[in-house]
Amino acid sequence: MIKFFILPLSFMLTACTALPPKNSDNLCAAFNEKEDWYDDAKNAATKWGVPIEVQMAIMHQESRFVADAQPPRPWLLGFIPWFRASSAYGYAQAKDETWDNYLDKAGGWGADRDDFSDAADFIGWYCHTSHRKLGIPLTDTKRLYLAYHEGQGGYQRHTYNQKPWLLKVADKVALRAKLYQRQLGGCKNQLESRNSFF
Repeated sequence: MIKFFILPLSFMLTACTALPPKNSDNLCAAFNEKEDWYDDAKNAATKWGVPIEVQMAIMHQESRFVADAQPPRPWLLGFIPWFRASSAYGYAQAKDETWDNYLDKAGGWGADRDDFSDAADFIGWYCHTSHRKLGIPLTDTKRLYLAYHEGQGGYQRHTYNQKPWLLKVADKVALRAKLYQRQLGGCKNQLESRNSFF
């Protein structure tokens, strides 16, 4: 006898929305596929002043838009799973301590690192804090990313200067933000008008 297993609709919908967009190199395609993401990123931009393309470029670098992304787990003796090097988790790769600080200062009760809306808000909050504390313009993706990666204290100590690889990554994030900005310029009206029907 063949048995059929019917998964709850909510489980299937959650599984579908947790998958990264098929084309993460094209912001318009990503926003068209993930219909709530544009509104979520726009809300964070309005709240914190951090442009959508900056948020999305940082998120792409950190997690490639994978909801439950984590640093790889090392293996002891080749077969024993060991502790991860960092507590970074989710779309924004926020560490436990930094996420707790966000929840205490700005995040809503029940915010989750594997929720896109919450992750976009976190990135907006962190970049806004870097702008306020460090004087980094909200459109300076490279410097915002360096502060994001190194922490605001590390940025003040210029720790990134000892990491040539990180400076290259930050340049790459800045280039992606410019690409996303150009792409968004071509589809923003369509994304906005899509919402006017509801």
